[in-house]
Amino acid sequence: QVQLVESGGGLVPPGGSLRLSCAASGSIVSIYSMNWFRQAPGKQREVVARILSGGRTNYPDSVKGRFTISRDNTKNTVYLDMNSLKPEDTAVYYCNVAASTPVLELGNYWGQGTQVTVSS
Repeated sequence: QVQLVESGGGLVPPGGSLRLSCAASGSIVSIYSMNWFRQAPGKQREVVARILSGGRTNYPDSVKGRFTISRDNTKNTVYLDMNSLKPEDTAVYYCNVAASTPVLELGNYWGQGTQVTVSS
């Protein structure tokens, strides 16, 4: 099993910055991708950043140039640096990891979510 622990959410004014962190632990054999999703009230969950095992990243246009995803493979930790935040970035942010364990070749794991609120 894989556990994900997120941290770093909070309240920030428009134009501000936040850094989210997500540490993966458990019986991890290999991590294929580490991702961040968000879900605003009344909306579907959407991906905001992906980073693959080789380091390749991709972002939707809504956050491109403002958000940066990175990972520390030695700590099985993924980060999301969010700059120039807008009120429409307000949502619960979820960490997601695709990984293999000794009993499951490919599993999809989720963190508990962390609230990000952008407001003056």
